[in-house]
Amino acid sequence: MSYKVKLEIFEGPLDLLLHLIKQNEVDIYDIPISIITAQYLEYVEMMKTLNLEVAGEFLLMAATLIHIKSKMLLPFSEEAGEEKEEGGDPRQELIRRLLEYQKYKEASAQLEQMMILGRDTFTKGQMPAGDRFQICPQEEGGLVNLSLFDLLEALKDVLAKAPKTIGFDIALEHITIADRINFIMELLSKEKSITFFSLFPSSSSRAMIVTTFLAMLELTKMKVIRIYQSEQDGVIRLYVPESSSELGVQDSEIVSQE
Repeated sequence: MSYKVKLEIFEGPLDLLLHLIKQNEVDIYDIPISIITAQYLEYVEMMKTLNLEVAGEFLLMAATLIHIKSKMLLPFSEEAGEEKEEGGDPRQELIRRLLEYQKYKEASAQLEQMMILGRDTFTKGQMPAGDRFQICPQEEGGLVNLSLFDLLEALKDVLAKAPKTIGFDIALEHITIADRINFIMELLSKEKSITFFSLFPSSSSRAMIVTTFLAMLELTKMKVIRIYQSEQDGVIRLYVPESSSELGVQDSEIVSQE
């Protein structure tokens, strides 16, 4: 596939590490580097498979993790023990970076939730209705934002259930991102919101699943749709913000790279 999605609006390698630490329910001060490294590389490989542009910082972090893992696999000796005491745990610098990043990320999330009219300007009275931040229709039920890595985790479940076609008599599917974007928007024109898994019927091929997922990312990137997950039942839902009036996307609005 020649289509690529740029991920400047999504998270970086430290976000992925924090996601894996949370997912594995491990202590950030005692990271099981072997497990985390294997899962990190799996995510990076998955992003490459989906033709998502993987920034150099992801690959640099992969090299850092492998380096730390190799240090921790070295056989223990008295001399090595002395060096370890002098140099400290090889994970120490990574843990420091993660804790610092987590602190700023939590502070950023708190600031984002504050109802601030402007950084330096304050107006009298209420904001015009059209300028208010539009929330998800189901937000009263307790919804949380999802990261790219949460979506990739959900995609792994979908791909695991996809039919494995074996044989030589194969009819090639002609599937485009634009077609799947129109498919998603057509569903959202009929319903206020749709579930993530409703986009992938059980009969969907792997090509169809991947193309639909890329279409969903493109719509998210263009801020045409928003994606949330229910805190109660964990269901991932897509919806169109009230500020988005158009329910169709033309082929010319999609940027492809050879």
